[in-house]
Amino acid sequence: MEYSEIMVRYGELSTKGKNKKDFIKQLGHNVRKALSEFDGLEVRAQHDRLHVTLNGADSTAVMDRLKGEFGIENFSPSVKVDKDIDAIKATVLALAQADFKPGMTFKINTRRQDKSFEYDTYQLNDILGSHVLENVPGIQVKMKHPDLEIRVEARMNGVYISGQTIPGAGGLPVGTGGKAVMMLSGGIDSPVASYYGMRRGVKLDMVHFYSPPYTSEQALAKAKELTAKLAKYSGGIQFIQVPFAKIQETVKESVPEGYLMTIQRRMMLRLAVAVAHMRHAKGIFNGESLGQVASQTLESMEAINDVTTMPILRPLLSMDKTEIIKVAKNIDTYDLSILPYEDCCTIFTPPAPKTRPDLEKSRKYEKHLDVEGLMKEALDGITITEIRPGDNFLNQNEDVFAELL
Repeated sequence: MEYSEIMVRYGELSTKGKNKKDFIKQLGHNVRKALSEFDGLEVRAQHDRLHVTLNGADSTAVMDRLKGEFGIENFSPSVKVDKDIDAIKATVLALAQADFKPGMTFKINTRRQDKSFEYDTYQLNDILGSHVLENVPGIQVKMKHPDLEIRVEARMNGVYISGQTIPGAGGLPVGTGGKAVMMLSGGIDSPVASYYGMRRGVKLDMVHFYSPPYTSEQALAKAKELTAKLAKYSGGIQFIQVPFAKIQETVKESVPEGYLMTIQRRMMLRLAVAVAHMRHAKGIFNGESLGQVASQTLESMEAINDVTTMPILRPLLSMDKTEIIKVAKNIDTYDLSILPYEDCCTIFTPPAPKTRPDLEKSRKYEKHLDVEGLMKEALDGITITEIRPGDNFLNQNEDVFAELL
């Protein structure tokens, strides 16, 4: 079946009030950006539906892109015909014949936006269902859970007919929830937290701390590759590398071993907040899950959060590792995340970090550092890369990654 368009149905954003039009406008912008490589496409974001007119483009490739767009409840590849009953019958029959298998069941599901159309919903269901039964031997009607549900929508500008309803990503369009920065490591958790942040409409910049020569090019390239995986949900992501080796060396020389992790994390958070201010962002996301490791106890969070009043958002806070891994596999980041590497969080990890660090002691030990000077040096050394869906950093580093793969 050659489809003429994709009909997109809104999810949660359809419940919005007076600002619904802003959500729809943002979704339209995001869809146009995601489909920009397809020549001749037309995207029309209307009050109750978004229409993607294919104009000959490959419907399968277009639908693959739409699956990653937050704000879409579901969509259907459709054939648009005139409001002529013979044309409608012919298209419905062609769909039923194309998908027919012996013993198959079907139903007609008609919606009528155009109340002036000469046939009402029940008449259309009866006419079209009878036409299929008469012309497809062996097919049977089943009203609940049929093998094939043919949707017929009589709208003001024509009739749209489809035999598929494909689930979308749900959530809210990226860009409707403000802007934040994500502390992206390269492990399993932070990419999943990024996914959930974007699913709530937040546009994220990725902040990645790296510590050459202690960390390798593998760790940096892997973090960029993870960002490219996530970029399919937002069209593009700014990847911000922050050099962290000097800070880690200084902390190791100046702070008691048990507090190394706490003070490092306090410095990371300060830097992330500074980047957020530079980027006009309003919050910090991270991949922390309560109690998972030493730095993710309530006492540790209190000691680390002490350095800022900016909101710290933890989408994974109450999730266990099994749940997080399941999501990582679904969004195709898991296999990358488990590649062996030494990131800046592991190279200076003490054998017995404080799981319940004291806030006053944390402040006291930090006074041994030139916090402002260390931060300035790190911020002066940041590198920003625009990463887009499909960017491949593994292929660019084949020699480096040979041992890992």
